[in-house]
Amino acid sequence: MTQSTTLILNHRQIEQKIKRMAYQIYENNHQEEEIVLAGIMSSGFILAQKIEKCLLEISPLKVKLCKLKINKKDPLAVPVESSLQTEEFKNKVVVLADDVLNSGSTLIYGAKFFLEVPLKKLQTLVLVDRSHKNFPVQANFRGISLSTSLNETVKVSFEEEYKVELF
Repeated sequence: MTQSTTLILNHRQIEQKIKRMAYQIYENNHQEEEIVLAGIMSSGFILAQKIEKCLLEISPLKVKLCKLKINKKDPLAVPVESSLQTEEFKNKVVVLADDVLNSGSTLIYGAKFFLEVPLKKLQTLVLVDRSHKNFPVQANFRGISLSTSLNETVKVSFEEEYKVELF
């Protein structure tokens, strides 16, 4: 039996969502000189890069990119790795980005990593919020909220032609 695929967002729609979220981040942090955009590997980091590009076009904010590596299957098995040193995000605004918020596990362990040092503010951003949370985490900025069943899969692709599909 073949699995049916539904296109949720096409390239143009994803670009629009990214631009809107960049404006929301700027609006929420307009008083800051610099923010840290931390993307969870790998799609979350690609999303963070795209948000950074938009922010640099629309605002005077300086943006520091951070690559966060988390074992998504077992977040406690391996310590979270960051491309930035603690001093580079200490007492700053951090926006933690991931492609899909499903159970909340990846986002909560990413947040835990940053909360071990003093921050000005920690915000979360996802392209797709599926609302199946097992952890008390929510996205401050979301591209789209989807009501899906647990047996469905959402796939985000940032290849040449961006797309979000539901399987």
